[in-house]
Amino acid sequence: MAAFDFKLDGNEYTMNICLVEPFFSGSHRQWAEGFKKHSKHSIEILKLPGRHWKWRMHGGAVELARKFNELEAKPDLILVTSMLDLTTFLALTREKSSGVPAACYFHENQLTYPWSPQDRDKKSKRDNHYSFINYTSALAANKVFFNSKYHMESFLGALPKFLNQFPDKQGKDNIELIELKSEVLHLGLDLTRFEECRSSEKEKQLAATILWNHRWEYDKNPEEFFGVLFGLKKEGTPFKLIVLGEQNEMNPPIFNEAKEKLSAEIIHWGYADSFEEYARWLWRADILPVTSNQDFFGGSVVEAMYCNCFPLLPDRLAYPEHVPEEIRQNYVYKEGELSSRLKAAIENVMNVRQIDFQFLVKAYDWQHLIGKYDGKMEGAAK
Repeated sequence: MAAFDFKLDGNEYTMNICLVEPFFSGSHRQWAEGFKKHSKHSIEILKLPGRHWKWRMHGGAVELARKFNELEAKPDLILVTSMLDLTTFLALTREKSSGVPAACYFHENQLTYPWSPQDRDKKSKRDNHYSFINYTSALAANKVFFNSKYHMESFLGALPKFLNQFPDKQGKDNIELIELKSEVLHLGLDLTRFEECRSSEKEKQLAATILWNHRWEYDKNPEEFFGVLFGLKKEGTPFKLIVLGEQNEMNPPIFNEAKEKLSAEIIHWGYADSFEEYARWLWRADILPVTSNQDFFGGSVVEAMYCNCFPLLPDRLAYPEHVPEEIRQNYVYKEGELSSRLKAAIENVMNVRQIDFQFLVKAYDWQHLIGKYDGKMEGAAK
């Protein structure tokens, strides 16, 4: 049987898909497991633990190629994520992968991801290699999927400048080749599981409760987030605060400052030990002011919106995509507007609590997206 042939299962065509994930952790793991769980296709996941991301991009393909070569049968489609060096993987599996189409799903990319100022590779000007892996992987793939329109356009838009820095044979005509096989396939999320933890506690709260449910890292711009809250407290605007997220030794120092200055407002601080606890805090929150300088999709934002948090989203990155254009002005703020918009939401919190924000993001749940995913994978395998 040719690698791209389909097998008949009842009245539906189904495929065997090999999903290759070098960074099987967090949102990458949830996406892979969600796709496997909901798809009508048979999906086998080849994975490595989600740590040492640079080494995964450099060397993950070698170990995962070994695992692939040990498979008993050829899959109909190889689906990899943007953490894999697809060119190395295909080179090391050429006997088994020959004739099998490969699709690449971009959760993120290193070409447009802002580097930490503390990163030693950035300081040593060794930051091109990871971007080049993303570039050649997209070039080698038969199909390229991005988790948002912003992600696709920003990656393609950054390629000319990236290639211009090399001395010759820059291959800028390859950009059009990548663009022609690229499309948006929004991130699938298991949103309905939050229903099991639905809570009515927020209705009992007098003060509006503000939420942070992102990573504690520089690219999420915590300085602006907490700076706005410091200003509101100084003005005498009452609020409560839930800060979720994992702490580590590299967290921006603003978190320690905020924990001290906002101690009277804080009702939770730090990592939730279980999904159930995390979900309950989301249901309890009223308002989600987002300040991030980087987000290719915004999974944590979508989760909070599903739990009926009123989103205040910056007019940048992927965030405007989550709101229909005709009502976007109600949820998306311009630069300099966050403080006044947040204060207005706090003062009108009783009205905010009457709005169902789920309608904005329900389409990202797997039960709505899986048909599109399965169809796109079938198309990629032909």
